[in-house]
Amino acid sequence: MKQTPFLLFFLVFTFLFSNAQEINWLTIEEAEKANKKEHKKILIDVYTDWCGWCKKMDASTFKDPKIIEYVNENYYCVKLDGEDKDTLTFKGVEFNFVKQGRRGYNELAAGFLKGKMTYPSLVFLDEEFVVLQVMKGFRNAGELYPILTFLGDNIYKKSNWTDYIKETKGKKD
Repeated sequence: MKQTPFLLFFLVFTFLFSNAQEINWLTIEEAEKANKKEHKKILIDVYTDWCGWCKKMDASTFKDPKIIEYVNENYYCVKLDGEDKDTLTFKGVEFNFVKQGRRGYNELAAGFLKGKMTYPSLVFLDEEFVVLQVMKGFRNAGELYPILTFLGDNIYKKSNWTDYIKETKGKKD
């Protein structure tokens, strides 16, 4: 009976700690600065505040413990509002907001998405800031995880996507 309070405390602490884990989101400027100290790939989530699928991805995919653990260890993760009105600096170049129609877009987001402003979109950069992949649309954790590992573990350098998925059946632990 004396162990009951300790056990209860341990279970509550474990539950709270595991649920409190989140992706360490950065700005593009912070990610670029961090990459100078320790090279990692960069995952950019291009979103808008009005996008329902973006909110769903935030509430589900980006809350998955497996996704959180993997991206925090292997990527610098950037939240990039496709309609950010602030001037953003990346690789020494300033990117501004361009008013168009009812809203507009930020030039940096438009550059990554080649002007096709679809939300959410995920942009994967290598350690030298070269675009590896742009993926448009919602991805659940099960769909995203093999993509993260394919790119994050440099498997793309020695294998193609089809072979990787066949070999792993889309899962990697």
